[in-house]
Amino acid sequence: MAEVVNTSGKRKEAVARCVVSAGSGKVRINNVPIDIFTPELARLKIMEPMALAGDKASKVDVSVNVAGGGFMGQAEASRTAIAKGLVDFLKDDELEKLFKEYDRSLLISDPRRKLPKKPLGRGARKKRQKSYR
Repeated sequence: MAEVVNTSGKRKEAVARCVVSAGSGKVRINNVPIDIFTPELARLKIMEPMALAGDKASKVDVSVNVAGGGFMGQAEASRTAIAKGLVDFLKDDELEKLFKEYDRSLLISDPRRKLPKKPLGRGARKKRQKSYR
């Protein structure tokens, strides 16, 4: 096992950088312990890879710095970074297979991005209405 593994995960505008090291199962998001991280929905999403790994996850400490995007984008970027970090740190092919079967986005960042805004509209698709009468 390596001493420390650095990984990253992305979702929309959010970028999460994760450091996995040997320890006792502590998880911190932006230096906040996961037990008091809010909102709860985001916390549950972030904890998915740790729950799937089970006992293996209790031997590592995870520290995540995440910036950009909204809270759910940050949560999904964090879970991707954590899952990649666990697989790299433990060098476990079975764990990688389990993550991929459960949810592919645990190991592969979502490449979808916003469309650029076009002229004559308020967004990428919406156009100003026109009337002919």
